[in-house]
Amino acid sequence: MRYSASEKFEIIELVEQSSLSIPRTLAPIGIPRSTFYDWYSRYQEGGIEALEDGKPRPRRIWNKIPDKIETAIVNLALEEPDLSPRELAVNFTDTKGSFVSEATVYRLLKDHGLITSPAFILMKAADRFANPTTAPNQLWQTDFTYLKVIGWGWFYLSTVLDDFSRYILAWKLCTTMAATDVSDTLQAALQASGLDKAKVLHRPRLLSDNGPSYVSSELGEWLEDNGIRHIRGRPYHPMTQGKIERYHRSMKNRILLENYYLPGQLEHSIEEFVEYYNNCRYHESLDNLTPADVYFGRGRAILERREKIKRETIEQRRRLHQQAIAA
Repeated sequence: MRYSASEKFEIIELVEQSSLSIPRTLAPIGIPRSTFYDWYSRYQEGGIEALEDGKPRPRRIWNKIPDKIETAIVNLALEEPDLSPRELAVNFTDTKGSFVSEATVYRLLKDHGLITSPAFILMKAADRFANPTTAPNQLWQTDFTYLKVIGWGWFYLSTVLDDFSRYILAWKLCTTMAATDVSDTLQAALQASGLDKAKVLHRPRLLSDNGPSYVSSELGEWLEDNGIRHIRGRPYHPMTQGKIERYHRSMKNRILLENYYLPGQLEHSIEEFVEYYNNCRYHESLDNLTPADVYFGRGRAILERREKIKRETIEQRRRLHQQAIAA
């Protein structure tokens, strides 16, 4: 069986991150050790490009990044230890104006001992619908999650997320999970989106689970008064609200690293995370844009600028390679 360069790279990553020995990791997928070692040697010398079939091991890599760029990438990784290789690659392109691939960043971090095995398995949410959204404010997802304040007890976080952009429109830390808590959060979302004043043909649809506050007649009347159609997920199937479930997981992974003794402390941490999530966190499913980039329509311009930086960077490396050959 022939493998593409990207498939070979995925197998290399699998072996590097596995807690098992190389033979035991390779056995289930039927890759001989000699084949893997040949791939790994080629990858170390020339990156993913060297994994292409029929290509000899390059003596001089035309696309090799300069040493100063490598140093800058490693320094950025040390400054931002929470960023993944993908996020570092996008951040470097955006902030430094020089293109670098995720694979290159991963290789550099691996060489410097900055890559460790993952501490948990990422959850891939089932967040595709038969008719996916095509623009912001077509569908909003909402849900509650619970957080504890020491000495105070449990609080409930109500959040409204835009399905298309994953932008957090509004949130409220509550002492109950009442219908009024839901309507208050939705009212804040309408204000944040400007839909409380703007006249539109269709208000956003609302997707929720079947919790008591969401099926109450009180919330139903509020939604009807505000022209919002309500969609409920299937019972016992929380992944229907996959995007907001995943947001709550990411949020808890970050803010629950600390203990909270006052509700105001917890609210401050939530506010900081929402700001980071909306404006700084690159989402792979959004072409490595932030939710704010997509929600406010900046995405196309950013992607075009990145593509221009990529072309210019590759052309510059090609010229440097040709000059080195000529010398």
